[in-house]
Amino acid sequence: MKKTFKASWKKTAAVAFAAVTALSLFGCSSGSGNAPASTAAAGSEAAGSEAAKEPAEVTTVKVGVVGEYNAQWDTINELLKDDGIQVELMKFTDYAAPNRALNDGEIDLNAFQHKAFLANDVAQKGYDIVDIGDTIIAPLSIYNNKKKISSIEEIKDGDVIAIPSDLTNGGRALKLLEEAGFIVCDPEKGYVPTKADITEYKVKIDIKEAESATLANILPDCAAAIINGGNAFTAGLNPVEDSIYTENVDPSTNEAVPQLINVIAARTADRDNEVYKKIVDAYHTPEVKKTIEDEYQGAFICAWDDAE
Repeated sequence: MKKTFKASWKKTAAVAFAAVTALSLFGCSSGSGNAPASTAAAGSEAAGSEAAKEPAEVTTVKVGVVGEYNAQWDTINELLKDDGIQVELMKFTDYAAPNRALNDGEIDLNAFQHKAFLANDVAQKGYDIVDIGDTIIAPLSIYNNKKKISSIEEIKDGDVIAIPSDLTNGGRALKLLEEAGFIVCDPEKGYVPTKADITEYKVKIDIKEAESATLANILPDCAAAIINGGNAFTAGLNPVEDSIYTENVDPSTNEAVPQLINVIAARTADRDNEVYKKIVDAYHTPEVKKTIEDEYQGAFICAWDDAE
């Protein structure tokens, strides 16, 4: 079995989001009237000083996120300062809540999921939400319990492998196990097979399902766990240094990659909101790309088109 982790995406990667910066804009005004020039100038200066103490109106946008990889939002807030826009992060602990909160109007946007997850949630739960901009790819990696195995080749019959329990990421994890040579899945199921769609075990592993955010915590009870970049980063794991096998995210050889791009989502009625468009535009900047690359050291890949 050959490890597919590619040096090319390590160099281009950026994926989880720190403290939110409070930003305000300040305006100034000038005095007027029939006072002597010196008096008028002094009055104008005083008026300008008073006005400078009054913040201009700031539009706050609540964005739902999952995990602790949020440094890029600090950069975005800095970029949006002159536009009077401030992003306030609303942190959730699981993948089920942010789409519900967005659909119900508790938040304005969210940024935690890939396109396949969003499409499945909309289909299953009837949410009236859409993606309005690409962000990153957070590759899945296999992380080993170092007390049990040290390489992908050491996984053997009977070893427990933990995978995400949701349909899209669970299917993605099964495809990764297929890519690594452990199982064969029914090709008719595309990139979202279930355990029932495994047609052959080349190694008789025991696949256990768990909620994505818990996988790092249960790793000590398994031989290995398949964890995405965001949850891995939150748990202090780095796919470049700590994984034993990583998902192929080269779109030229993995046709599923376009569906694995993470997105910013909004309610359908707000898809053309000008403030939200400015947030997407701020995300798609060299400054944010640099933040992602510097902060996450290969955990995430910037997925937007630089020509945007």
